[in-house]
Amino acid sequence: MKIGEAQQKYRAQVRSYREQRSALSKQLEDVRSKIKHLPGDGESREKFESVAATLQLTLDAIDEKQSEYEKYLEQLSEKYCAYWNATVAEQQKDATKEYAADVAKAMEVARRLMKGAIVPAYDEKKLMEFSMDMYQVAKNVGAMARLEKREKYESLWKDDEEKKDYDDPREVAKNADAGLGAPEIVDVADTMASVGVTE
Repeated sequence: MKIGEAQQKYRAQVRSYREQRSALSKQLEDVRSKIKHLPGDGESREKFESVAATLQLTLDAIDEKQSEYEKYLEQLSEKYCAYWNATVAEQQKDATKEYAADVAKAMEVARRLMKGAIVPAYDEKKLMEFSMDMYQVAKNVGAMARLEKREKYESLWKDDEEKKDYDDPREVAKNADAGLGAPEIVDVADTMASVGVTE
């Protein structure tokens, strides 16, 4: 099961358990209120005390199962974050590599311009975009060196046409495998029935 699917299922279970717990808590409160107003030790008092005990056991069972689901949701959230962070880190690593390559290319274009060489107009434009100051210094130094023999170079950015497509971190995290250890999904009515209470 994918993390995103598991999160949806278990969140729905927690909501269902919370709603049922709220309804049972109200019932228990009503029963305890009736017990307070009953005189002495009568048969109806014992009946209400029995109902109150059963409701309390049911609430305890619901709380236990809900707690199990909430702990599992925390684990899923941690896995989701781990996959998200790994995807973002990979993208940042690639962006850093690309930036380092651009810096190296800009430095090389500046070096070539300073030697007075002829470089493609596209490379000059990329150097201007990277650093106008570096471009101006390279052009000024290159103007002085033009009196000497000039070399002609191919574009350094020729291979940059292909851009890498990145995965959406949210989708990667959502579609990652939730792994083993998921608690069995038990309907709240079944949990209540295990204690002997039906809606």
